[in-house]
Amino acid sequence: MPTEAQTILIVDDEPHVVHVVGFKLKAAGFNVEVATNGKEAYERACSILPALIITDFQMPGGNGLELATRLRRNADTADTPLIMLTARGHLAPLSELADTNIRSLLAKPFSPRNLLKKVQELLGITEVAPVDSHARPAETDPDAGAAAA
Repeated sequence: MPTEAQTILIVDDEPHVVHVVGFKLKAAGFNVEVATNGKEAYERACSILPALIITDFQMPGGNGLELATRLRRNADTADTPLIMLTARGHLAPLSELADTNIRSLLAKPFSPRNLLKKVQELLGITEVAPVDSHARPAETDPDAGAAAA
């Protein structure tokens, strides 16, 4: 669990993905901000300076790779790590990632638990958020099913 509520920016035009990822991150103690396209994401990132960005590859207003490249060229966001979510078969070649801060690529569908572990790893968080033993997983945790493309 983060010592201070760190902010994660989720960038995806699919409401289901935003809901699942946002739920998992909030339950782990993170603040969550959302953008639905590349242009909005760049503006939000420059404004809020998140600890980390989770972005889809394919979306309107500039794809995730273009977003990552723009963020890397901005002094205020140059060191912000990114996790990119991609549809199977749309993984970017490593050569295209050289001018970005994309630290991890995850293919959809992905496990929200694994995504949270990757976020914690990239932010250097070793403490795990407590689990509410009274909650019924199917009602509270959208991780009962994996997030799909």
